[in-house]
Amino acid sequence: MLTSQALKGVFVPVVTPLDHHRKLDAASLDGLVRRLVGKGVHGLIVNGTAGEPPLIESGEFETLIAIARQAIDETRPVPLIAGTYSNDEASIMRRIAQAKALGADASLVAAPCGAHPSKYGLIRHFQALSGAELPLVLSDTAPYGETCMDLDTLQAIMKMDHIIGLKKSTGNLRHVFQLSRSIPRPILCGEDELFFASLCCGAQGGVVASANLDSDQFVRVYEWFREGKIKESHQAFDQLLPLIEFLLSEPSPAPIKWLLAQRGHIRCDRIRLPVPDAGNISFQPGLSKKNLRGHVCLK
Repeated sequence: MLTSQALKGVFVPVVTPLDHHRKLDAASLDGLVRRLVGKGVHGLIVNGTAGEPPLIESGEFETLIAIARQAIDETRPVPLIAGTYSNDEASIMRRIAQAKALGADASLVAAPCGAHPSKYGLIRHFQALSGAELPLVLSDTAPYGETCMDLDTLQAIMKMDHIIGLKKSTGNLRHVFQLSRSIPRPILCGEDELFFASLCCGAQGGVVASANLDSDQFVRVYEWFREGKIKESHQAFDQLLPLIEFLLSEPSPAPIKWLLAQRGHIRCDRIRLPVPDAGNISFQPGLSKKNLRGHVCLK
């Protein structure tokens, strides 16, 4: 099982490859996991933010974990976290039990979607998960939970023994700075463009969707920062910004899947509605497909 001490570095929320009929593409997922692990990432998340979790069926959830577990075991041991998003405790606990049985090392959980709970309700919700069969990583992510937790609430939750870390995806670097000095658990940046800045503010790593691509370069940013090579780390991150900006130019994970397919890392860039396929992405100035081919993205 994953511990707080091991929750650091570049964790990649793996996209869920689909075929032309929008069915799970097991072969592409297996190849993608093996490539990411081979590039030196520090951990993987399946059914996470880039994996289209609201649209993944129960059987697919199990398949995602099983494929990733086998690929990791046959490549290089890294932690495997399973996203177990749901609104009620019973459903979350069932998914966590499934994830454990299939070899996940931890579970990623978020605030209930659409419920708008109070501070007390949020604390009680996460206390109720104390019997979970896996360690929990808390995701403070407004688009999924619709609740950006305040500092007091986060501090209370992060003191719970079964919560081993925090994925912070609200854009508030002041919170990262304050929390890194006041809670007993590691913080991972959940916003790609703030990865380097979050390291400077005390984060122990990041959940970096853009690292589905150019994974080794993201690892280099982290490793150089950890070694005290701050200037080199900053320069390496700056070189990744055109890629990050492109991948954020349309709803995730459409641009990520498109580019993975362009590079031949997955066989198809299909995605499930309501997020549209990336075939008609409207590129921003300076981020055209032509420019990207000559830059970092189509290597």
